[in-house]
Amino acid sequence: MEEIEKTKKSLSTIFIITIIACITVTEYVFVYTDVSYGILLALLITLTIYIVVSVTIKKVSQSLVDCAESLALIPLYILFTSSLPWFFIDQQLLLPAVYSTILALCFWHVYYKGISLTEIGFRKENMLRYLLLGLCLGIPLGSMEYFIIMPAPAFPTFEFKYLFRDLFYMVFFVGLAEELLLRGLVQRDLTNMFDARWGLLGASFLFMVMHLTWRSVPELGFTFLAGMILGYIYQKTNSLVAPIFLHGVANTMLVAVLPYLW
Repeated sequence: MEEIEKTKKSLSTIFIITIIACITVTEYVFVYTDVSYGILLALLITLTIYIVVSVTIKKVSQSLVDCAESLALIPLYILFTSSLPWFFIDQQLLLPAVYSTILALCFWHVYYKGISLTEIGFRKENMLRYLLLGLCLGIPLGSMEYFIIMPAPAFPTFEFKYLFRDLFYMVFFVGLAEELLLRGLVQRDLTNMFDARWGLLGASFLFMVMHLTWRSVPELGFTFLAGMILGYIYQKTNSLVAPIFLHGVANTMLVAVLPYLW
C-alpha cells in the first residue's frame, strides 16, 4: 500500500512538472519561433490537461486536480491574449480589454471550483499597511526593471492624466489579473500539493516564463526575483493586496514615470 502511494505521488509530481515544462516550451515557441504554433501548442496543452483530469479524477488526489486545472489557466491566458481579434479595439483600451478576459477566466475558475475570495487572499485586514508595503517596494522594483529593458515613452511628454490612467490600469487590470492567477491560484495550489517552498519557486518560475516576450535574459532574472518577492509577501500576509499594489506600482514606474526622466 505504501509503495502504491509513493508511485502515485511520483506520477503526480511528474505530471505537474510536465505541464510546467510544456507551458515553458509553448511560450518560447510563441515568442521566438511562430505565433501560430504557439497558439496551437497552448490549445493542445489545455485540452490534454482537462482530458487527463477528467479521465483520472476518481483515481488521483484533489490537490493534483486543483493544481493541474489552475496551471491550465496559463495556456488559456496565452490563447486569449494572442488569438482574439484585439485589432478592433482602440489602442488606449487594449490593455484593460485583454486583462478583463484574464480576470473573467480566473473568476470563472474561482466560481467553478467553489473557492471563496477570502481563501485566495482578498482580505480587508491590514489593507492600509499592505498598500504602503506595495508602494514602498513597487517604486524601487519598477525603477530597477526600467534600467533593464528601457521601454520608450508612450507619449511625447509626461502628463498626470496618463500617469493616473496607467496606475489604474496597472493595479486593477494587470496587477489584479496576474497576481490572482499566479499567486492566488497557481502558487496556492502548488503549495497545497507540494509545500510552501515549491509553491513559491514554481509560481515564480512561471511568472518569469510569461515575461519571455521581452526577449531579454536580464529581464528573466529580474522577473524571477520579482516573482519570489511577490510570492513571499503573499505567503507571509496571506493576502493579495500587497502583491497586487506592488505589481501595479512597479509597472507604472516602468512605463509611465521613468521613461520621461531618462
